[in-house]
Amino acid sequence: MTPPAPAVVGQAGRKRPPEQGKGSGCDGRGRQAVEECARAAKHAAPSLATAPDTAIDAALTAMADRLLAHRDELLAANRADVERSTAEGMSAGLLDRLTITDERLTGMADQLRLLAGAPHQERTLDVSTLDGGLKLVERRRPVGVIGANYEARPNVTVDVASQLVKSRNAGVLRTGGAALGSAQRLVEVVVAPALAEAGIDPAVVQLVPRSEREAAAALVRLPNLVPLVILRGSGDSTRALATEGATHGVRTLAHADGGGVLYVDEAADPDTVATLVRGSLDRLGVCNRLNLLLVHSAVHQQLWPVIEEALAAREVTPSLAPHEHAIGYEWALDSDREATVTVATVDGLAEAAAVANEQTSGLAAGIATEDAAAAEAFFDAYQGTGVFWNAPTRLLDGFKLLGVPETGINLDRVPGPRGPVTYTDLYVRQYAVLPASR
Repeated sequence: MTPPAPAVVGQAGRKRPPEQGKGSGCDGRGRQAVEECARAAKHAAPSLATAPDTAIDAALTAMADRLLAHRDELLAANRADVERSTAEGMSAGLLDRLTITDERLTGMADQLRLLAGAPHQERTLDVSTLDGGLKLVERRRPVGVIGANYEARPNVTVDVASQLVKSRNAGVLRTGGAALGSAQRLVEVVVAPALAEAGIDPAVVQLVPRSEREAAAALVRLPNLVPLVILRGSGDSTRALATEGATHGVRTLAHADGGGVLYVDEAADPDTVATLVRGSLDRLGVCNRLNLLLVHSAVHQQLWPVIEEALAAREVTPSLAPHEHAIGYEWALDSDREATVTVATVDGLAEAAAVANEQTSGLAAGIATEDAAAAEAFFDAYQGTGVFWNAPTRLLDGFKLLGVPETGINLDRVPGPRGPVTYTDLYVRQYAVLPASR
């Protein structure tokens, strides 16, 4: 059963919190709902693009305050989502993503306050002086309206909305049915009222009140309204949406695949290996967890008891050769076998890097070694978005690395935002030539 349309945002220009039971202005079905949301966001976008820094940061601070003030209401809405999804057979890993605990909600508020205190992007940067008494400057402008499609992670609603607000971009958010109830309450009682309190049109953040797949596809077919869409979710569906977007002239930042790799070098310290294995498996339903463990053949027999004990401590089963699956198979997306790590031996660093580059998503890889030269060689050889020396791939996260939430992790191997994408990446560049005296 599709939940009813929430009181997400009001009409453009409204400066008061939404009222319970009022529509969002995008309460049609599927494609129609997405287009209505996109038009409403585009109409309201100037309210955010021209807002002073103080208003932006006040809105983010108000979101943090409202998260805590409405804690019981938000946790109750999330429990309803979790209970329904549990009854429908959702896997433990996906349920973990779906769940907002009291601790996680407090963490969400803390991240919002850190984001409010983070410096704003310079809107104009001097580049050079030109002939004829002119100078060149680079101007950084908001994209306008950015879409985001994500599945059973309600915290992403706040993560993405806050990043869009900080970067002065309006947004159209679409989530799956499992998290829609939680997302609705987060927008209703946290995001929209906080924007209104800061004097920003709350219509700049739209939540599509539909969970049909049709709505996700519609979001990447509106280049004139939503030229950029952030995609987060399972690999196949996200890749399909990215392809669909490309055919319609919509740019996507896709976080389709994950899975961390750890290479255990012949100069690895056993205690360090055990710590890395345990530390990389504290959560199984996340993209940056340990997925593939490559062990140098020269030390495999010696270190296997240490590795086996570390895996057992996390109740994780090793998948050993001969493997009946691709070496880089992402266990976090396997609802029946997510508590699994692929283990394979390699003959050295070069082979480990080649496997990580060619047979995994390219999200992140680490090396366990006490040999600095080996670590440097691995850093040079691995081409993915994050590389780690005696550190877990779980650190590949916007908040853990950069101190602000992320909109997703982009794995593109072309110029542009790559790795954790934050508010500092969500702009378009414009060159301006003006008199040198100005």
